[in-house]
Amino acid sequence: MADLDRITRLEERYAHLHRHQAEQDKVMLELADELAKLRQEVVVLRTRAAGGTETGEAPDERPPHY
Repeated sequence: MADLDRITRLEERYAHLHRHQAEQDKVMLELADELAKLRQEVVVLRTRAAGGTETGEAPDERPPHY
């Protein structure tokens, strides 16, 4: 009976670890998405701080016909 109990405990641990890994994978994907969004925001803010827009134009530049 001791072997059967040991196997049962190992199976329970394995199931717990498997569920934990799935939860961690989900969180890691969410964090990767958030990181990508934050990196894009940093690019936009750096561009604005440098005096341009995301397209590289100056924000207050007058059109050529003035």
